Amino acid sequence: MPQEKSGDFSINTIIGPNTDLTGDIETNGFTRIDGFIRGNVKAKGRVVIGERARMKGNVSGTNITIGGVVCGNVVADGHLVILSSAVVIGDIITRRIQADDGSFINGRVAVCPNDERWAKVTSEYRDAQGIKSALPVFNRTYG
Repeated sequence: MPQEKSGDFSINTIIGPNTDLTGDIETNGFTRIDGFIRGNVKAKGRVVIGERARMKGNVSGTNITIGGVVCGNVVADGHLVILSSAVVIGDIITRRIQADDGSFINGRVAVCPNDERWAKVTSEYRDAQGIKSALPVFNRTYG
């Protein structure tokens, strides 16, 4: 399991509260989102989605904290914290989870503390995502 440097809280990417972004984001470090995103966020570090953030897309990272609204799947290779102000509409895959009272989750939740289960579940998830992304092309070509 990838480990973050303990005590390294430098933020590499910030999407501010008055930002409206369409497109995918890939980062190598700590990412903070307080604005509105239509797209996927893939981070090799910690992700914080603030209370006023709104997101339509999938989120993946090492440790993820959600305080806002996420309409998409969440994959946390470490720890996932869902604050009381959070709404998650989508599936969750994580090694550890903390969901505060008042949070709302609508989707399947898979908690995989051991490496074998993690590898199996994430592989199945990636396969399903690959099939979903290929369907529009298939339908345009053969439909």
